[in-house]
Amino acid sequence: MFNLPRQTATLAVAASFAALFAAACSPDANGPFNLSEHRSQNESSSGSSFGTGSFAILANAAVTCTNGTITGDVGTFQATPTGSFTQTICPVTGTAHVGDAAAIAAYNAFLAQYTLLAPKLGDVCPIITGTLAGRSFAPGTYCVSAEAKTGVLTLNGPASGTWTFKVAPGAFTGTSFQVIMAGGAQACNVTWWVDAATTMTDSDLKGTILSGAAITLTRGTLIGRAFAKADVTVTGTAVTGCVSNGKGKGHHHKHHKHHDTCNQGVGNGREGCDPGNSNHRHSSNDEDGGSPGNPGRKGGDH
Repeated sequence: MFNLPRQTATLAVAASFAALFAAACSPDANGPFNLSEHRSQNESSSGSSFGTGSFAILANAAVTCTNGTITGDVGTFQATPTGSFTQTICPVTGTAHVGDAAAIAAYNAFLAQYTLLAPKLGDVCPIITGTLAGRSFAPGTYCVSAEAKTGVLTLNGPASGTWTFKVAPGAFTGTSFQVIMAGGAQACNVTWWVDAATTMTDSDLKGTILSGAAITLTRGTLIGRAFAKADVTVTGTAVTGCVSNGKGKGHHHKHHKHHDTCNQGVGNGREGCDPGNSNHRHSSNDEDGGSPGNPGRKGGDH
C-alpha cells in the first residue's frame, strides 16, 4: 500500500465516480422513454418502507422545522447533544426520536437503501436532461441531470407502479417544481436518489428523497419522506410521510362511518344510522332528539 497526496487522491475518486455514472447511466439508443424494462433487478421496490417504518424525516444530526407541519415520525442518527430536533411553530403528528434505537435502525436502513440504489457498472438507465417541465413518465428507473427543476412533471401509472430517479453527480434542486400522480400512481412509490444536497423551494414534490447531503425544504409540500446523510431543514413546508406499506398518508381514501339501518321515529338518542330504512335491531332511531312529525331526520354528525 502507498499513500497518494490528498489532492491527487481526491481527484482520482471524483474521476472514478464520474466514469461509473457515465457507464451506469449512458444514453439509451432508443431515447429516454423506454420505461420499466430499465429497472435494475437488484433494486428493491421504491414503494417499500425498507425498514424505515413510519419516519417522515431522518437526518444525521439535526432536524429543524419552522412554520411547517410534519405528519410522521422524525428522527436523527446522532443522540443529544449532537443530535437535535428543533421546532418553531411546527406541529408534528408523530414521535420525535433523537438518537434512540428506533431512529438508529431506521437511519441504517436508509443508508443501506442509498447504497443499494447508487449507480453501478452494468446498470441501464436512460438520462433525462432539462427542467422536467411538461414531461410524463411511466414506471421505471431514470438518471436525471442536475439542472434546476421547474414546471410540472407527471408520473402516470398504476397503483403498483414504481419510479426511481437518480440525480448524480450533483444536487437536486427545484423552484416551483410540481409532481403530479396520474392513473392511480402513488406518491410513496417514487424515490429520488440524490448524490449531493436536495433543495426544494415553493415546490410540490412527491416521493422519498434519499439525499447524500443536506435537505432543505422551503414552503410548498412534500408527500413522501426526507432522508439525508446530513441535516434536514423545513421552513413553511407541509411534509406528509408514508405509512409502512409505502402508500402516502395523504392519499388514503376517507373512510366514512358505517350507518346501520333504523326506524323513522323520534326516540331517545343518537344511533349512528341512516334514516329512511327499517331498523332491524335498534329500538329507536332519532339521530338528535326532535319531535313527532319529523320522521327520518338525519342527525348532527353530518
